Amino acid sequence: MTMLRQPPDPAERTDAANRTAPSNRTEHSADVLRFARAVRWCHHATAVLMAVCVGTALCLYVPGLAQLAGRRALLVAVHEWSGLLLPAPLLLSLVSRVLRADLRRLNRFGPHDRRWLRRARRARRPSPPLGEDWGRDAGKFNAGQKVFAAWIAGAVLVMAATGLLMWFTGLTPLVWRTSATFVHDWLALAVGAALAAHTAMAGAYPEARRAMRTGWADRAWARREHALWQLPDEHVRDEHVRDESDGAVARGGRAPHRRRGH
Repeated sequence: MTMLRQPPDPAERTDAANRTAPSNRTEHSADVLRFARAVRWCHHATAVLMAVCVGTALCLYVPGLAQLAGRRALLVAVHEWSGLLLPAPLLLSLVSRVLRADLRRLNRFGPHDRRWLRRARRARRPSPPLGEDWGRDAGKFNAGQKVFAAWIAGAVLVMAATGLLMWFTGLTPLVWRTSATFVHDWLALAVGAALAAHTAMAGAYPEARRAMRTGWADRAWARREHALWQLPDEHVRDEHVRDESDGAVARGGRAPHRRRGH
């Protein structure tokens, strides 16, 4: 006696498809969002303007490059306007809540940052001190990144101020313009060296470079290099993630207990 087979239940068919189909998780499911779009845009736009400033400055001050480039008046104009526009990307990006949160993180310098700097200096030794852990004690931004951000921001302001004094020659006395030229030239050399070191560090750390390029970083890398950073929830592929408080995690990895009403 032949028995009629019942058609498969739609729910069972869906379950079977889900079991056999590849997972819906993307290749970035193990990644964490490190830099939102506004932060990356601000960094890239500032980098382009800074590169134009440095490139035109080299063409203006190095005789061989000046002869190759020619059109000195155009180079001066491009250098002046690119320098004047350097703060513009940051000012425009302040509308982003995520960027403002990152700025607050960069402006906080706590005991864990001092520990990070001490460990970074000790890492140059052939062996670690007895009982010392070389693990990085850092939030979303480590102490080196905070120091560099503060220094380059101050340098840009000084370069802009001295550049304006050199640009508008009729507004200030000669001694002011001479002093501004001296400060501008020597600080430009320091900025160039700092940018070269920054670029070298980016080349040495591909995961950090990928985070600034795409916004996403490997979760294991983030936990290892930025252990005090409270990572966003797992598998969240939305750039509108909640603001995570830098340094809100204790050394053991747990968030500190907060009393009710505070």
